[in-house]
Amino acid sequence: MSAASREPEPVADAGGPAQRRLRVALVFGGRSSEHAISCISAGSVLSALDRQVWDVVPVGITVAGSWVQVVADPGQLSIAAGRLPAVPEDGPRLVLAGDPTSPGLVVTHPGRVPEVLGGVDVVFPLLHGPYGEDGTIQGLLELAGTPYVGSGVFASAAAMDKGHMKTLLVAAGLPVGPYVVLGSHDELDDAGVHERVRDLGWPLFVKPARSGSSIGITKVSGADGLPAAVAEARSHDPRVVLEAAVTGREIECGVLEDGRGHLRASVPGQVSVRAGHEFYDFSAKYLSGEDEAESTVLTVPAQLPVSVVARVRELAERAFTALGCEGLARVDFFVRPDGSVLVNEVNTMPGFTPTSMFPRLWAASGVSYPDLVDGLLRASLA
Repeated sequence: MSAASREPEPVADAGGPAQRRLRVALVFGGRSSEHAISCISAGSVLSALDRQVWDVVPVGITVAGSWVQVVADPGQLSIAAGRLPAVPEDGPRLVLAGDPTSPGLVVTHPGRVPEVLGGVDVVFPLLHGPYGEDGTIQGLLELAGTPYVGSGVFASAAAMDKGHMKTLLVAAGLPVGPYVVLGSHDELDDAGVHERVRDLGWPLFVKPARSGSSIGITKVSGADGLPAAVAEARSHDPRVVLEAAVTGREIECGVLEDGRGHLRASVPGQVSVRAGHEFYDFSAKYLSGEDEAESTVLTVPAQLPVSVVARVRELAERAFTALGCEGLARVDFFVRPDGSVLVNEVNTMPGFTPTSMFPRLWAASGVSYPDLVDGLLRASLA
């Protein structure tokens, strides 16, 4: 077995006795359409962790849902020649029982006695989308009595569903753009859908309620394109959110909690999409190679008036609190030409890829990538 299968090794502290390294299980991949993005995030975090402090156990979840032990090689978790990474199907199977009295992670081999991998001090669930960012794995970790990075079951589930998220934000008095939700039981014909969205105007955006990384989203310019857009969204989730297009700048802001309930908002950043993309879609976010180097520009910090920066940071913390988030979140906004601010979304586990906005926001706020990762783990232990 690899070093990760042994009990955490002690490390010498300068001038003092040896101290046990803290064991962190880095969980990534998963059953959602954001599997590859989760792998890329995990590769970045894996590179940033100080191995003198953290004993890292990489745990991949395959597309089929199997938990496997993965080699701690960040290079295997990156985009190579346009190929998106994936958790290998042939790794040793792992089991984490939802039982605080169990021995933690266990390796299973067909026809052999299970091997105890050992307990973990903290889990970093770098999972995006359903079966990871939506409260499911958080529930398992709660049952197992294992500390983990990020929001709990309710906040994760609420933020994952854009319809319920907006309902909570509105109830808390936060400004949100016009929207309509088509529930899983709404069996409307095309005319019925048109009637529901009549007041939203054109263009509008059609989104799966519980998805991320802009997967399944369509910008619709007129009634003719609405049925196909709804069908595309429903291929990812039976619940669909339709949002009025907002004229303005796309602004994002990070929020951190220090483990004692104290919040801190980052400087805001701006997302600008150029030729070839109508909006900040999956390709613009993750697949802009050398041929598309100018398709997306992330400006950090965003060039905004001081009063607007203060408003964005205030609303970011209020949105974090309204949903009951913990640990971290990225809050996305629209800033309209008149300077007014609308809350668009709250992401409880934002991307940690090399090009992701969340690490860039904190780097511009004085927190380096390694310090950001280390701080999140320590806050969850606190």
